[in-house]
Amino acid sequence: MEAGREQSVLTVAGVEALFAALRDRGYRVVGPTVRDQAIVYDDIAAVDDLPRGWTDEQDGGHYRLNRRDDDALFGYVVGPHSWKKFLHPPRQRLWSAKREDGETRVTADVTEPPRFAFIGVRACELNAIAIQDRVFLGGPFADPHYQARREDAFFVAVNCGQAGGTCFCASMKTGPKAEAGFDLALTEMLEGGESRFLVEVGSDEGRDVLAALPREPATAADEATAIGIVARTTASMGRAMPEGDIRELLLENLEHPRWDDVAERCLTCGNCTMVCPTCFCTSVEDTSDLTGTETSRERRWDSCFTMDFSYIHGGSVRSSAKARYRQWMTHKLATWFDQFGTSGCVGCGRCVTWCPVGIDITEEVRAIQGGD
Repeated sequence: MEAGREQSVLTVAGVEALFAALRDRGYRVVGPTVRDQAIVYDDIAAVDDLPRGWTDEQDGGHYRLNRRDDDALFGYVVGPHSWKKFLHPPRQRLWSAKREDGETRVTADVTEPPRFAFIGVRACELNAIAIQDRVFLGGPFADPHYQARREDAFFVAVNCGQAGGTCFCASMKTGPKAEAGFDLALTEMLEGGESRFLVEVGSDEGRDVLAALPREPATAADEATAIGIVARTTASMGRAMPEGDIRELLLENLEHPRWDDVAERCLTCGNCTMVCPTCFCTSVEDTSDLTGTETSRERRWDSCFTMDFSYIHGGSVRSSAKARYRQWMTHKLATWFDQFGTSGCVGCGRCVTWCPVGIDITEEVRAIQGGD
């Protein structure tokens, strides 16, 4: 654990008290829960809403929930949801207009968002949120909707106690330990079937919340246990991104035959972009009522895999599966650096798990790197 950070130990009852303390401070508590045979992020009220005793089995195009042999609260990796769902919603109304008495009144959407407290945020996800901060807040014009949802959010991170079959965050240097961007960070330590949590403080707000909880001082043994958990997770990653300058590799191989190979497998369904915690492409949709007196404009998630996304007068710029997959991967791993100074990939593995045909971004890079 990082030297100099305040550390304590919570029991399961202490985690329950954490939820109550956050609600008392006016936060909407959101965290992992089991629904529809997956671990998803939704409103939670108590520890019993967490996926206690559940884990996930992941591989290319494969996701299953399995029972653990203990009652770990956070003994899973990541599911199909990312926190993007709350900070950058799939649908966002921008404005509405109404024509009445010969005049048209336009009203901007100014709905006050809730104050979110996110529970169980993994290191890769914290890095993804930092990337989206650059996208939505880093330029001369900040996105007001994202900014309103982001600025008061409280983050309770969880350091990963296991790696999934599609995880490769260690090779992207984005995990499995949360280093920054959190208010509190938990490491779950299982002893005799009981969970205890080493807690690190990451902000003044986190320190204030922790001060109200029943806790114990962390011992040297607790810190050593937590370090060992993270080290074992790092060593058990299911995949790894190849080393080297990936940006230059891809931009120098835009006509590599591997693009044709992946195009034969890719369904251009857009699953990879929907589950990705950093993809941010959107489109706008205008709707009106049957009388023609009311209309509204919504922003909605879109994908570079859809034909309409690159449509301009005369047709789609990227009409083939090859062109669309190449655009997604080269943007994610190459030209994202040019735009935002960082990779667009955090190694969470969701795009591999939730691809219906199991296309693996690390395998595609390795194939191009090896000349296959």
